[in-house]
Amino acid sequence: MATPISSASLLRALLETLEQSIYPLTRAGVSSGSKVFGAAILSRDTLKPLTVATNNERASPLLHGEINCIQQFFTVDFPDPAARPDPRTGCVFFATHEPCSLCLSGITWAGFTEFYYLFTYEDSRDLFSIPYDIDILEQVFRVKGEETEEQVQRRPLYNRTNKFFTARSLQDLVGDIEDEAERQRWTDKIAEVKASYNELGQIYQEAKTSGVQTSSVWK
Repeated sequence: MATPISSASLLRALLETLEQSIYPLTRAGVSSGSKVFGAAILSRDTLKPLTVATNNERASPLLHGEINCIQQFFTVDFPDPAARPDPRTGCVFFATHEPCSLCLSGITWAGFTEFYYLFTYEDSRDLFSIPYDIDILEQVFRVKGEETEEQVQRRPLYNRTNKFFTARSLQDLVGDIEDEAERQRWTDKIAEVKASYNELGQIYQEAKTSGVQTSSVWK
């Protein structure tokens, strides 16, 4: 059984990793047509990043930030299985944006049992004009039974707690903190970090409209 980590410690480590490691990589990639999604795998013991990556759809439509990160973790940073931390017990997975269906599967197959994210699907759609995470989950995976359309729409897009993993947003972690003043400090910090992505979103949209070529079909 993995030792519990305090929500405040997780928030500090994940936001520091985003600002210091993920954000610079992503900024370098979006002007070339890659999306604003990045990811990191942290050591559960030290909460230091082991692998950091960003979207590289310039090279392949499958290299979402999370998939790129997983691939590097297994093949570049820890090619020797004996040296590689166990994804199930020794790692924490962090995605800047709630993982799409491809990345949810990648995280599951790679064995990561917990992951956290900053932006929700709705944020990706509304703030970054990237609606495909929701579209694909609804059109491909959300099977309608005897429910009304209204009931179907109220059903979650996926099980955030299941036999394979537990998924939580950074705002969920803030909700764990009992002290009201500390909760507010973390809420403000999250808002500050989110705001820093506004510029990246604008750069990506400008690259998209200027005809920058990528391998991605869904831009």
